[in-house]
Amino acid sequence: MDRQAIIERLLEHYDHPRHHGPLAEADITLSGGIPDCGDMITIYLKVEASGEHVTALSFEGQGCTISQAAASLLSEQFQDAPLAAIENMEDNAVLDLLGREVVRARPRCATLALNTMKAAVQAYRRRH
Repeated sequence: MDRQAIIERLLEHYDHPRHHGPLAEADITLSGGIPDCGDMITIYLKVEASGEHVTALSFEGQGCTISQAAASLLSEQFQDAPLAAIENMEDNAVLDLLGREVVRARPRCATLALNTMKAAVQAYRRRH
């Protein structure tokens, strides 16, 4: 994907986020942010009865295009996924998913959603 296509995809997810909004029956609701730049993400996670798979995942947030587009892309990717998929995803994989050449100057923004999702999974596992 060329640079312009990557930017257009990020803008599309920023303008029309997928899985955006509160999840009424979430098992875990967890917020994360980067205070010095104003990016905030709240993750809503619903897990199946066996405790190993996502049944629903959504987010709310505010901040830059990169942080919000990342939340949209990841929430789309992790619908019905094993919790281990969230836990095992590395920051470099998010940078590649978003378009490393476009987001390389803002890695904290790019990885905020993933790190918040990982923290939500950890919180879920601690409670159950």
